[in-house]
Amino acid sequence: MARIALDQKEREFDPNIFLATIGDGRKLVAVLKKQRIYTQGDRADAVFYVQKGKVRLTVVSKSGKEATIGIVSERNFFGEGSLAGQLLRMGSAAAMTDCELLRVEKKVMMGALHREHAFSDMFVAYLLARNIRYEEDLVDQLFNSSEKRLARILLLLAHFGKETIPDAVVPQISQETLAEMIGSTRSRVSFFMNRFRKLGFIEYNGGLKVHSSLLNVVLHD
Repeated sequence: MARIALDQKEREFDPNIFLATIGDGRKLVAVLKKQRIYTQGDRADAVFYVQKGKVRLTVVSKSGKEATIGIVSERNFFGEGSLAGQLLRMGSAAAMTDCELLRVEKKVMMGALHREHAFSDMFVAYLLARNIRYEEDLVDQLFNSSEKRLARILLLLAHFGKETIPDAVVPQISQETLAEMIGSTRSRVSFFMNRFRKLGFIEYNGGLKVHSSLLNVVLHD
């Protein structure tokens, strides 16, 4: 009975409400589409929580080549490297859409994690899920074709496979960015996107709509 009550309490925990009530050290930030949130090399002194919109995470090599390493959607964190002793940002973050972000200072975030067990459990679960995603990305790059990698990225961007209802419509994203994310070229992405459209896996109707049938590309050997 106690376990059931605890499970119910954890399900009812709302990080939006909690983060809005932790007091000083937090700030709601409105960021316009394409605006930079932080830049590689900046001080890593805060964690961000996406309340609305989508954020693109990138990294630039010493030779100046930029690569997209992730897309962060609503109800997710980014910039959490500061909590692990990271002094400088290892990458950059920019708004893919108009965003509403909650900026929480490192010291305040650490205190909240120590005080609130439900919040700490949720945050750890988030980090574990993020780590699993990175492992899947690595396997994807090593063993799957660029066509399968593109299909998987589109499905992830459309939120397929999550408990919530799939978004289905992918935020506006260039073919160059998609090529960076799957380690291919823009021409190859264009070829596969046209193929997916002709097969009815995706459609352009005021945005890019992804159908569940695109899973056939990922699951087919």
